[in-house]
Amino acid sequence: MRVSSDTDRVDEARRAVALNPFWYHTIEVAPGVVTPGWFDLRGVVDRMPWPDVRGKRCLDVGTADGFLAFELERRGAAEVMAADVADHALWDYPARIRERGIEWWVDVAGEKKGQGFRIARDLLGSHVRPLEVSAYDLNPSEVGEFDVVVCGSLLLHLRDPVHALEAMRSVCSGQLLVTNQVALRLSVFRRSPLAAFEGMTDLGQWWVPNALGNRRIVEAAGFDVERESGIFAIPFGEGHAPRDGRPTAYARRLARRLLAGGDGVPHHAVLASPALKAHG
Repeated sequence: MRVSSDTDRVDEARRAVALNPFWYHTIEVAPGVVTPGWFDLRGVVDRMPWPDVRGKRCLDVGTADGFLAFELERRGAAEVMAADVADHALWDYPARIRERGIEWWVDVAGEKKGQGFRIARDLLGSHVRPLEVSAYDLNPSEVGEFDVVVCGSLLLHLRDPVHALEAMRSVCSGQLLVTNQVALRLSVFRRSPLAAFEGMTDLGQWWVPNALGNRRIVEAAGFDVERESGIFAIPFGEGHAPRDGRPTAYARRLARRLLAGGDGVPHHAVLASPALKAHG
């Protein structure tokens, strides 16, 4: 009877996963059932400088399908809220791509934003609570304060990442864990905080800093850095677009393997605490 129950659960999970047209995160939602995400954090999540979250109230900002929110829960958080915008139109698009950016997301992911998170939460039996709010609009009078705030791979998609981090600081009573994409070519042999400004690409990217620049953005928003990771690559998942086969793309992949430990998107992570809480 138990075998039948387990089989039914797996079959149900496969059907539910197939209902979602786009998965951002790779998540094992049942034994042997893995979502076909664009990115797969499972093998690198421990390279982030995690604080102790056991028994704490936590917030994941820019949750997407919820991988980091579920990770907070798995690590023993007492309460987890997962924040994201409620609609594809609320992304922080550069002006030149706003209309086609919205159309692309609706076409690829469907009109109903957050479906992946809802499916994954139900299949995992998770108690993570969704919160429909922009990172810019976080306010302690509305959501309270959190012992730990996590923000993964969001800052590069924001026109004003410092403003967003200041809003996170307003609801952070303990520690902030930020991971952000970084530019390898600006990180190697560079001793100054730098960032490449994009603002016109179809990827919806604004600022891509080097590792020192990522740290400086966090500090500029009123945090003191406690620990930080080295540069690590977040691997591409099963659902990612086919890899570019041109020689220049191969050279970039080789550089990522050598400098970031794998073929994926180079990232840097910072653990920090509010420095100006008393004055904010």
